[in-house]
Amino acid sequence: MKIRTITTGISLQSPTEKEKISIAAEFNQQAKVFLEQQGYQVQTTRISTNSWQEYLPGLSLEETIGEIQAIEQFCDKLNVRPFNIGNTTISKYIDLIPEINKNTKNIHCSAKIGDKETGINFENTSKAAKVIKQIAEQSDNGIGNFRFCVWANCPPGIPFFPASYHEGETSFALGLECSDLAMKAFSNSSNLKEAEHNLKVIFDENLIKLEEFAKIITEKFGVKYRGIDTSLAPSLDRDASIAFAYEKLGLGKFGQPGTLAISAIITRVLKNLSVKMCGYSGLMLPVCEDIGLAQRANEQTYNLTNLLLYSAVCSCGLDTVPIPGDITVEKLEALLLDLASLAIKLDKPLAARLFPIPGKKAGEMTTFNVPQLVNCQILEV
Repeated sequence: MKIRTITTGISLQSPTEKEKISIAAEFNQQAKVFLEQQGYQVQTTRISTNSWQEYLPGLSLEETIGEIQAIEQFCDKLNVRPFNIGNTTISKYIDLIPEINKNTKNIHCSAKIGDKETGINFENTSKAAKVIKQIAEQSDNGIGNFRFCVWANCPPGIPFFPASYHEGETSFALGLECSDLAMKAFSNSSNLKEAEHNLKVIFDENLIKLEEFAKIITEKFGVKYRGIDTSLAPSLDRDASIAFAYEKLGLGKFGQPGTLAISAIITRVLKNLSVKMCGYSGLMLPVCEDIGLAQRANEQTYNLTNLLLYSAVCSCGLDTVPIPGDITVEKLEALLLDLASLAIKLDKPLAARLFPIPGKKAGEMTTFNVPQLVNCQILEV
């Protein structure tokens, strides 16, 4: 198990509050050193804010971009990468996101399209679909969408980007890369009942220990502990692939019958661990961030509809999914409406991070050249 991220959330009232960013960056480094001394590998430290519409109100596009670029430059000096400016819920701000994305390198953000209380925001959904399309067309291989997602019903305090946003007093949360624990649990299981038991035991054992260190961090440095996002996050390591872990249970390849049942088992365990939980705390199935998921996509053992189906019993939605570059805005909007409907009906957090690939069709290979992603066939919509 690795610590994917220590994410500290701060609330800004204006973009000039650089000291809050400095203090959070210093805390992140202190927490990282402490956890590394306990034997953990910490992959990243991150900072997330409240919605940028709250601390950048009433500015022109040029002024907004200038302020966000200034924040990014300040963060670069502090070696803070990536940085999340939170979500926006207002349609006119959603319109600005392509230019923000185009003019920054390490800034993440998101757009909210609905929640349980208010239902689907149809205007935001339409605007968000246009943003996905525009970002794809203005960035190399559509990679700009790695830093943007659309979500419904997501709570504050998610440590994983780009859906992360913050509310309230400064606090930190931990996000994990822990699919190796599932691989270990399932490799030693002969049936689904045993698999569920073994998964619960191994996760509790590892996360309870980690939480004790998190509490010490709070005592030492005075920053509130928000919890652990217990999500089963992916790995580019073949021996820790989520898809290949599923297959240890003998029900066939990922995407074949039995996949939904295993997804439900994993989610049930992750929602009932003996630690303070935050964020998604569910199953992540990011197509281009897991070598096994990418391989099974190439073999067409699952499709986009399957991923939506699995979202009904798990988190976290449609993540790093490559789709044809010629997809229409209308079809993107319909896909987002389906996702939002699931999130609201089932009262669960779901996000969509979609990768339209300019100039490529379903069945062709992506050609990403970034260390966080593995290439695979583009899924048909």
